[in-house]
Amino acid sequence: MFEDVKSKAILERIHLIGPSTANVLVTGETGTGKELIARHLHKLSPRADGPFVAVNCGAFSESLVESELFGHERGSFTGATVARAGWFEAARGGTLFLDEIGDLPFTMQVKLLRVLQERQVVRLGSRSPVAIDVRVVAAPNVNLEDAVAAGRFREDLYYRLQVATLHISPLRERLGDILPLAQHFLDVYGERLGLKDPALSAEAIGVLVSGHSWPGNTRELENVIHHALLVCRENVVRPEDLRLSALRPRLVTTNPADTEKAPDKALHRALLALFEDGRPNLYAEIEAAITRTAYEFCHRNQVQTARLLGISRNVVRARLMQYGELPGRLVR
Repeated sequence: MFEDVKSKAILERIHLIGPSTANVLVTGETGTGKELIARHLHKLSPRADGPFVAVNCGAFSESLVESELFGHERGSFTGATVARAGWFEAARGGTLFLDEIGDLPFTMQVKLLRVLQERQVVRLGSRSPVAIDVRVVAAPNVNLEDAVAAGRFREDLYYRLQVATLHISPLRERLGDILPLAQHFLDVYGERLGLKDPALSAEAIGVLVSGHSWPGNTRELENVIHHALLVCRENVVRPEDLRLSALRPRLVTTNPADTEKAPDKALHRALLALFEDGRPNLYAEIEAAITRTAYEFCHRNQVQTARLLGISRNVVRARLMQYGELPGRLVR
């Protein structure tokens, strides 16, 4: 699947690290496929017959993360009607992938460090340790060295996690991988959709490999191909099916000064029209529209949405829950 020189070098390193039991820190931009790398490490290890468990550390509130990772006993907190094992116990004999490890609260970092050192967990509400045999592969959503320097991430935990490291380059630096990956996703989604021999036109290939910076990396490419197969005709993907131009709209104008002013003017006119309508709760409506549109623009990636809007990921997540964009919550 991978043809680029950087990717081949990573694969060689994976084959060296995979058979060991060492903890691994996988770094790279969002969407580069860090979980796929973790799964590959698992398959190459002596634990391949054991479970592979993937956990997003940023998906849990601070009050629940300890219970999720280490488990709890019945009655240990309100709502704990039965005892439950945590993800570390679920991954015994296998690999535990801790995604977005940088979102782990500082107090939990201390407990995680102890678990990695002692190779045992203590469930919330219990005093009896449970032995675990788990290989940890972690992926940060922030630069951990910067987080350590800023005092947001424990230095001792950082070194415990990065016994071995793998850095996944962004797709824009691995141009040789674009077509093999596109063909892979073409095969995967073509089979799921029941399409016979889906193909890329020569023009579509040209669009994929030139001009686009792929800010969403491999995940963006996957979504682009999936969408193209949904709308293409005669099982052939053409440039208009790729929707790449819609991801980075540009205003066409002959005057550079007009290029700078046009977006402000358009926004000004749109706001005036809304004010004239006298719509209730206009500010909340605009905030919801901005959040939802940014979320769609970033291919439903919360981290990229937060960066785009200049707010924290927790704020983005809270708003998306409020607007019903995340599962399990209703719009208020």
